[in-house]
Amino acid sequence: MTTWANMNLQDSASPIMEQLIYFHDHALMIIIMILMVVSYMMIAMVFNKYINRFLLEGQMIELAWTIAPAVILIFIAVPSLRLLYLMDEINTPTVTLKTIGHQWYWSYEYSDFAKVEFDSYMIPQDEMDHSMFRLLDVDNRAVLPMNTFIRIIVTAADVLHSWTIPSLGVKADATPGRLNQVSFLINRPGVLYGQCSEICGANHSFMPIVIESISTNSFINWILKMNE
Repeated sequence: MTTWANMNLQDSASPIMEQLIYFHDHALMIIIMILMVVSYMMIAMVFNKYINRFLLEGQMIELAWTIAPAVILIFIAVPSLRLLYLMDEINTPTVTLKTIGHQWYWSYEYSDFAKVEFDSYMIPQDEMDHSMFRLLDVDNRAVLPMNTFIRIIVTAADVLHSWTIPSLGVKADATPGRLNQVSFLINRPGVLYGQCSEICGANHSFMPIVIESISTNSFINWILKMNE
């Protein structure tokens, strides 16, 4: 999760988020180079006492400032399109989790298993202990196995919500009467935090999302325990 005074993106917990961070750094370097060149040109023009009368109008300079931005856009567009296709790809899922947004909590249903469904409410501040995170921890975490292809089916029961886990690079709109799906793979164990990213009403700030990533054996034991 993000920490105090953290200026960077959250540490990735999935291959897609790693690629998103790489693309962010790639685009940022291009933007910094453009900013340096433009700043240098502006400063040079302000302090330069001379002028080249042939530079004000000419085919070569017009060709240069037309081709250069086009090449820069290609360097940004190619990795961006590749990443978009990777994010849309749905691999054969091992586990399917249905997520339903309510005002103002989440419901989870494990579609592959019978009778495994529960609601997930934010823990009130007066019921928290020192190990919990204010406004982020919930009473029932969504438990998922790591190193496994997971499909999330997202919908809503009342108004628009948005199921978001920043460290997984996942954001899916929860729309009433519609099923949206996203796919991801969690590549490390841990507890991953997120929040509803759609302004859905008065208590929008109080419907956090918590995913607990555990090993496959521990996940099977958890499922058996939930089925008892």
